[in-house]
Amino acid sequence: MTIATGPGTGAISRNPVLDHYHRLPDIVSACAQERAGRPDPEAFRPDFDFPPLDARMREFLAPAALSWRPLPDLDGRRTRLLDLTGNPGTRTTKTLASLLIVARAVAHVRRTGVPVVLVTPTSANKGTALRDAVLRALDLGLAEPHQLRVVTVCPAVCRDKLRRSRLATDPELRALNPVLVHTGQQAEDVKPLTRAFVHAHAAEWARRTGGRLWFSLDLANYMVADTTRALFEHDVDPIPPGEVRVHAHAVSSAFGLLGYHTGREILEATGEAAGGPRPESFLVQHLHIPDMVLSQRFGSFDRRNAPAYEWDERAELYRQDREPCFPYVTDTPNEILDPTFYTHRPGTSERMNEIIGKFGGGGIVVSRRECLEHYEAIARDLSEAGIPLPDDPQRLAEWSLLMAMTGVREGVRRGLIGPDRTIVVHASGTYAHGEYEPLREGDYQWVHDEADVAAAVGVA
Repeated sequence: MTIATGPGTGAISRNPVLDHYHRLPDIVSACAQERAGRPDPEAFRPDFDFPPLDARMREFLAPAALSWRPLPDLDGRRTRLLDLTGNPGTRTTKTLASLLIVARAVAHVRRTGVPVVLVTPTSANKGTALRDAVLRALDLGLAEPHQLRVVTVCPAVCRDKLRRSRLATDPELRALNPVLVHTGQQAEDVKPLTRAFVHAHAAEWARRTGGRLWFSLDLANYMVADTTRALFEHDVDPIPPGEVRVHAHAVSSAFGLLGYHTGREILEATGEAAGGPRPESFLVQHLHIPDMVLSQRFGSFDRRNAPAYEWDERAELYRQDREPCFPYVTDTPNEILDPTFYTHRPGTSERMNEIIGKFGGGGIVVSRRECLEHYEAIARDLSEAGIPLPDDPQRLAEWSLLMAMTGVREGVRRGLIGPDRTIVVHASGTYAHGEYEPLREGDYQWVHDEADVAAAVGVA
């Protein structure tokens, strides 16, 4: 069923998880390649089984609705927004994967009676979405609080993006579902720290409690959900023969685009998407970690391939004019636009490079100055599409959508996005300070090392 999502927006909304729930076994099979060769094959992972789609499961999965929104043409190019931000509890794409991850945990608990504790590193959004999904499952009675829990480990630089909910305000739920904030120097340190904790303590946890620790940051877990982006697009605006689309996405590891292309493979294999070319992919990153753009452009993560910037004393900014895939102006050559994008040398780059090499596309790195240059026009376009940005860009807490929109505008300006393309921007996240209640100091615990994590979880 389609519904209008706002007056005058012309948007179409559907829930692709509900629409294609019956296809989940085939989707899981299509993601089998990503499920092989994991770094810890002995670690606990529940089967890719999901509960029957009864009334409670339908209500649980309701936040997975996506919207397809028209945007004004950009220099003659038809432009559309794939809006993944519809869940007010997260305002990010991580909702879809988190709902399916928690659904698998629920199925495991029901089938075996064994409790599951999800454990994940996060730069905020994955953790927020998992906590939102766990609380939703508890509120709907899909599991009991001692059967389904979540532990998140977040770098200190991202803690202001964490959201307060009943998992934080209820003393019992707060103890069962701790938020841990890491004091390490590098944001990405939360990944090896969390993985090491689960590896070292999973067996002891199982012996003491009978439960399982599940390190849920696995590409396959996210790709299964992200395949539905392609299924949704095909349902609401199938690609006609001869039309070339380019999908633009602000990325850290490009899980979303990899999932999208797996969804396209499914549609092509079944003959549902015959005749049209596979869409191109356009990666957008920030200067602090431009690794996927570097890899796609130069075949290497080597930062020496990035252009050298020169200080412009009169304008009080840095400039370069040699490499169109990098900002021409920036306040600092190592600028952090949003700490959400924190993955160095992602293992997904090689696969993404292969996809772009085969089907076309490219990438661009954007700066804060470029985002602000385009801010008024982007805010106007998004407002007409039903997605408001704050009047003051300093209030913006999640920059993913603004980065993607800026990247598209600069990509068109510089000829990095070809003519006669239909542009699809993945709205993977946007929210502002003041639109959510952040965690308070007493809602989380500081951790320095693996022993602190173990103590906080209760397995020291």
